Amino acid sequence: MNREKLVENIRRKKSFLCVGLDTDPLKIPAHIANGPDPIFTFNRAIIDATAPYCVAYKPNMAFYESFGALGWDALERTIAYLKTNYPDQFIIADAKRGDIGNTSKLYARSFFEHLDVDAITVAPYMGEDSVTPFLGYPEKWVILLALTSNKGSHDFQLIEDKEGTPLYQQVINKSSQWASPDEMMYVVGATQGRMFEDIRKVAPKSFLLVPGVGAQGGSLEEVVRYGMIDDCGLLVNSSRGIIYASSGEDFAEAAGREASKLANQMATLLP
Repeated sequence: MNREKLVENIRRKKSFLCVGLDTDPLKIPAHIANGPDPIFTFNRAIIDATAPYCVAYKPNMAFYESFGALGWDALERTIAYLKTNYPDQFIIADAKRGDIGNTSKLYARSFFEHLDVDAITVAPYMGEDSVTPFLGYPEKWVILLALTSNKGSHDFQLIEDKEGTPLYQQVINKSSQWASPDEMMYVVGATQGRMFEDIRKVAPKSFLLVPGVGAQGGSLEEVVRYGMIDDCGLLVNSSRGIIYASSGEDFAEAAGREASKLANQMATLLP
């Protein structure tokens, strides 16, 4: 999916919501947890309930890889279900890959050719040759970790050089030489608040994937106030606050209600 199609979907739905499919079998409602294929059954119900209100889905690889072949199979069928039934949805593999060049080439092949997702999150720590193998796939995106929402993000990402430039800004400045804003996004946590102003100084045209709204306490209003650009430039993710809104038989309906609330809030904030 290219930028034009993504922006068109955002404007048509009046939403820039991304639903995180962090499917933990220990949190799947009991009435399906003991049945056949609980991960895919849960995902399918969540997708059907939330698809009208979002423009993207983000399965986190850890929740699938931890169950080996069964988890990977559920992931493959989840992506196939999205592509068949909701082809307008932007699919992000939250994998945070990043290794030496020949290894990254195989990761890229796995996610862009085999799974055929639209985007993958990539860790930039090992530099250009670990990131560029993910680039060059037509209408595929690299989403580079920049300023994350976890507590430990301050351990490295805010360390400043002699000129006072924090590391995350150096990452954005350097990586912007590797790809255009139509190929590369950045992860910026919603809990960073007004720091979105500084992000926009170094990434004025880039899309930002923004986790941390909802269960992690990030403010949607602050993200929009300091981070939105003319064509929106934001994909705001909510995972636990939506998919685990209920642990009962109404889990899908509850997820749909929470997604609808966020989407309605987003509609009022879009230019």
